[in-house]
Amino acid sequence: MVMDQKRQPIEIYTDGSSRGNPGPGGYGVILRCGAHYKELSAGFPETTNNRMELMAVIAGLEAVRWPDAEITVYSDSRYVVDSVNKGWVFGWERKRFEKRLNADLWIRFLEVYRRHRVRFVWVKGHADNPLNNRCDEMAVAAATACSGQSAAG
Repeated sequence: MVMDQKRQPIEIYTDGSSRGNPGPGGYGVILRCGAHYKELSAGFPETTNNRMELMAVIAGLEAVRWPDAEITVYSDSRYVVDSVNKGWVFGWERKRFEKRLNADLWIRFLEVYRRHRVRFVWVKGHADNPLNNRCDEMAVAAATACSGQSAAG
């Protein structure tokens, strides 16, 4: 007899960074589900902080392999968290993202967001949340790698 296995909730921590706005940027993501833990990061040579904050969320959601997952996203980005929690992104979508920055990423976000049950929680950046701080470290390192500067630079 095969039991219907209930999936555990997933936590996704995210952060984005750019060295200049625009400038080299990167994001860091941590996914946790039960005993499973995964880190993701990537850098881009020319981007903005808001794009990297949003890209971190997208990368985290896209990494979830099954549909209809229960996910809590922790982000220090008011841009991302408020856009979703206050419903602004859905109004932008109705207006086809006319004159809206980062429309390409918001469209990509909505596609993956709708595959799951996602809740957003804002966390204070550079505070006492070790997973958010780790995401910040990864984002800065990815941005630094694309800038050709040392991490101290």
